[in-house]
Amino acid sequence: MSDHAVTTEQLSTTAQVDIWFVDDEADIRTAVVQLFALEGLQCRATANPAELLKALAAQNQNQHGISYKGIVLTDIHMPAINGLQLLEKVQQLDADLPVVVLTGYGAVALAVKAMQAGAYDFLEKPFDNAHMVEVVQRALEKRRLTLENRALKAAVVREQQPGQRILGQSPAMTQLRALIDQIIDAPADVLLYGETGCGKELVARYLHEQSQRKQHNFVAINCGAIPEQLIESELFGAEAGAFTGADKKRIGKFEFANGGTLLLDEIESTPLSLQVKLLRLLEERKVTRLGSNQAIDLDIRVIAASKVDLQQLAKSGEFRLDLYYRLSLLQLQLPPLRQRREDLPLLFAHFARIAAARFHKEYLPPNSLQLQQLQQHDWPGNVRELRNLAERYVLLGPAAALATSGLSEEQGITGHLSLQQRVEFYEKSLLEEALNQHKGSIKQVMQDLGLARKTLYDKMTKYQLTRRDFLDKTDLPDDHS
Repeated sequence: MSDHAVTTEQLSTTAQVDIWFVDDEADIRTAVVQLFALEGLQCRATANPAELLKALAAQNQNQHGISYKGIVLTDIHMPAINGLQLLEKVQQLDADLPVVVLTGYGAVALAVKAMQAGAYDFLEKPFDNAHMVEVVQRALEKRRLTLENRALKAAVVREQQPGQRILGQSPAMTQLRALIDQIIDAPADVLLYGETGCGKELVARYLHEQSQRKQHNFVAINCGAIPEQLIESELFGAEAGAFTGADKKRIGKFEFANGGTLLLDEIESTPLSLQVKLLRLLEERKVTRLGSNQAIDLDIRVIAASKVDLQQLAKSGEFRLDLYYRLSLLQLQLPPLRQRREDLPLLFAHFARIAAARFHKEYLPPNSLQLQQLQQHDWPGNVRELRNLAERYVLLGPAAALATSGLSEEQGITGHLSLQQRVEFYEKSLLEEALNQHKGSIKQVMQDLGLARKTLYDKMTKYQLTRRDFLDKTDLPDDHS
């Protein structure tokens, strides 16, 4: 992927700051920033409370925006806005944001007043460095738990709503869902990468149906399935008589999706001659029908999907580099099914139950050997291939469905795994479960499974497991796990 890709953590510098510190004394600001830097904490200091408020307001402009993950530390006595006034304004933006106040000697009464107004804690100048770090760490932990609780509640609400579901509990899918939730309403186009059958259209529909645009149209068009001579009128529309055969006005996909979301699937197939017009449309947010001189304003989110690396295509001259940069502000990489094998039982059961209801057939869950066969397959067609198998499983029965899919041949005529294969499958499952449970902590996994460090690393190498797939953002390097 491109070095120019922007993750949601980079959408705002404030999102990366652990502590916002507001104080009108430059020496104190410098000392506090250095203190927190020694503790591995990023502190942004300012003498202007309005700078903090502006940054917080920008992050809370919509309900799905990226919440500030840190805390606020502020002096009480400041010339423009005092600490109590700043506390009130911060609480108006986010009532759960911890605010720690600094008071001068003998101003404890003000600190008590701040606590009564909702401050998390107060520190008296001159402050003790160790005590300040302790208070701030506690406030950061409270903030982390608050945001985690918010995210869980939001996820429950979304799961109770009708519409698309993104299923899977593997680390790859958990990370993907977290990233998707952060950009649901971000005012930016999105570029989806993924192999054929990974569910790019499903993710695009999910982004639309969970967003503020859900009351408007979701329009999907496959750029590789439309003849080159017709794709321009399909996208932009055409007036009657604009070209031979255009006997009536045609509304293009961009215009039809106005207010909503347009998915440009297989964007890599778009003719180079059309890419220039696409780039202008994306920059100006205006569309002009063929044969017309009147531009139509667009309020639209464009999601492009590709199964190949567009930047590599651009380097070879097969895709415009400027269009790639315009589309790639937000990028989502969809994992292939072979990288999320732990999700196979859930996905298979989901598709099979839907098929059973549609075909009025009974669903008989696969036995352990059949599940092992599913786990051993590489799934070149990804989720689409699995869904097709689940439907055949319901219609034809397990033996015929697995045989027609080539799974039985992989495991031998009997369709059974050898003892060694079963042992390896079970061992890998235990390792994945332990790594997931302990968020990649090598030390805790060693203790849980009773393995020496070298033995654990050897087994992880054997099964192509890496700590990075199971880490959370607070994880430490290997030597301190």
